Amino acid sequence: MTDTVARSLARFAHGLHDRGLPDEVARSVRRRVLDTLGLCVAAHRLPTSVAVTGYALDQGGSPRAGIIGTRERVPAPLAALANGVLAHSLDYDDTHLPSILHPSAVVVPAALAAAEYAGADGAATERAVAAGLETTVRLGMAGYDRALGNSVFFEHGQHATSICGAMGAAVAASLLLGSGPEDTVHALGLTASFASGVIEANRTGGTVKRLHCGWAAQSALGAAQLVARGFTGPPTVIEGRFGFLRAFLREDADVDTITDRLGEEWEVPGIFFKPYPANHFTHTVIDAGIRLRSRVDPQDVAGIRVGVPAAVIRTIGEPLEVKRTPETGYQAQFSAPYAVVAGLLGGGGLGVGTGDFTDDLARDPRRRALMALVEVVPDPACDEIYPHQFPAVVTVRTRDGRLLREEVLQNRGGPANPLTDDDLTRKFLDNTDGRLPRESALAARELALNLGDLAHAGELVRALEPPEPDARDPRPASHL
Repeated sequence: MTDTVARSLARFAHGLHDRGLPDEVARSVRRRVLDTLGLCVAAHRLPTSVAVTGYALDQGGSPRAGIIGTRERVPAPLAALANGVLAHSLDYDDTHLPSILHPSAVVVPAALAAAEYAGADGAATERAVAAGLETTVRLGMAGYDRALGNSVFFEHGQHATSICGAMGAAVAASLLLGSGPEDTVHALGLTASFASGVIEANRTGGTVKRLHCGWAAQSALGAAQLVARGFTGPPTVIEGRFGFLRAFLREDADVDTITDRLGEEWEVPGIFFKPYPANHFTHTVIDAGIRLRSRVDPQDVAGIRVGVPAAVIRTIGEPLEVKRTPETGYQAQFSAPYAVVAGLLGGGGLGVGTGDFTDDLARDPRRRALMALVEVVPDPACDEIYPHQFPAVVTVRTRDGRLLREEVLQNRGGPANPLTDDDLTRKFLDNTDGRLPRESALAARELALNLGDLAHAGELVRALEPPEPDARDPRPASHL
């Protein structure tokens, strides 16, 4: 039987049952599951979350898996869809660098839905998430052009998160449905035909990007279920002449990085957690604003120069007139001018939180006045570091002529500047606050951080169900 990249990935994934996970990988997976669950609960306040929940419920079918943060149960692929949308909607989910993709928001929803469907235990789910994350990241790295210093997916306008995430989620779902390695190869073969995502919304608006992770998670689980019913895919789906890499990356793929030291060196522990609910390119801009907060009164600001890697300006600095005047909190999440102003003015969470990205604040006259003073320019020192970090150099010019400069060259939440367990707990509790009783949230936290010990992984989803609504409250439980 000819060896292929898909078969190598399948062998790696299925081999984890006997080899187990390194301790640092298992710990990282549990923390990422915790983080993703909190994001799903927090996202229910968004109109798009109500929309996708309603869409899933309208489809009918056998209720086999839960929509996180509700009491609703739907067919497993639709649960993966809804939960993937929830996980990515706040732009608060983790990021791998330098591939620039968000693996957990696809893989964790797909794995949890598959685990509920299959009745899998926590240890199997933990292994599936680990294999799915590693696959996602390695496929993303196949599209990283070292000479260019950027993702080829990104250069093509493609959303590597949903494209590579669908493939990683297919590995996770296939493991949990109890199939052998060849069925995982077939699941990859099917999912490659479903993988998609265009990121123009990052630049000029629209909420479609929130759908991407959900669509990818649903595609992966659907593919695994179809394989179980007899569908097959090409074994050369990744490296073949008409395969995944050629279709998305043309001639620019680094196929060797997918399998090089696979299972020996893990990317999972190095994935960056997000401290702020905004596009990751803005995070060091926020940090610079936070540092400048104690150095300048916003009323004394005459101008702000935000220096960032040239490659990110398309996302957070252009068109500048749009980035200076976001109409919604969602647009503000992709705005460097808003990011530095949010940092200057202060906020919740770990410095700036979900409550700082509302439609009202995006249109707030005081913030608009400060954003009008912001220019976003390429910085050569930042270019040298990107995309291993997303650095920023911010200079404030005051009305009396002073220049105040802050360099932030390393992202908070990455291996060089990690979030502590207390930070992640605070983030999780902030995300569940007002939607779950504190005792319920703390109990769910304990389950997530002990995922490998659970007899049924579905306990995690059920732990995040809201309390039964008061009989006098006319709102349905899913909208609480």
